[in-house]
Amino acid sequence: MSRWADSARMAVGTLTTVSVPAPRVIDRRVAGGAMVLAPLAALPLAAAAGLVVACGNALGLPKIAVAALALGAVALGSRGLHLDGLADTADGLGASYDRAKALDVMRRGDSGPTGVATLVFVLLVQVGALAGADRPLEAVVVSVLVGRCTLSMSCARGVPSARPEGLGATVAGSVPRTAAIVIGVAAAGASALLPGMAWWRGPLAVVLAYAVTAVLLARCTKRLGGVTGDVLGAGVEVAVAASLLALA
Repeated sequence: MSRWADSARMAVGTLTTVSVPAPRVIDRRVAGGAMVLAPLAALPLAAAAGLVVACGNALGLPKIAVAALALGAVALGSRGLHLDGLADTADGLGASYDRAKALDVMRRGDSGPTGVATLVFVLLVQVGALAGADRPLEAVVVSVLVGRCTLSMSCARGVPSARPEGLGATVAGSVPRTAAIVIGVAAAGASALLPGMAWWRGPLAVVLAYAVTAVLLARCTKRLGGVTGDVLGAGVEVAVAASLLALA
């Protein structure tokens, strides 16, 4: 039981700004559990985004402004961790250097033109899709959670780490494949129950989110030799964008 308690603390402490005690132990089992629990850890983020949407719509604010505020709340609640990962990953993949140089580019704290452009485009897709959703409250809650569900796939056994150290090295290959599959199937099944939507819309959002993340994962594995913490964050953001598009 203590292992899962440590995993929960690691998931919440890493993926959100919610203050929790530090894990007593961080090893591969704890790290794998944290990635499995990532969707549960993101529940406060999803709730905050849903509350912003509900309040914004009740006040009659412009839909695009409500969408931007809701996704901004998620970004603030996660310290912008995944957005930073998206920008760094784009810079690394866009660098015309060898693998070592690309990883060095990603390690830097600044963002180049490729990273900034990618960040802007993905955020535009997210905000535009959420603004165009018929049921934006359900769409933002589902998309935030589905984005975190894909972390178990990105950290499934067989996925290598691009570096011998760092967050990516700790979580890469730490999730049993069976657990990753169960999480994806459960997400698809639960999303089929979304009120006011055709039953297939939710599962379609899950499938598209996983597909886009898998493409990014394959590209990063080939180009960088595996995943890093930045790649995991990038996967979350593109999954959120794909899910929101499916629900728009």
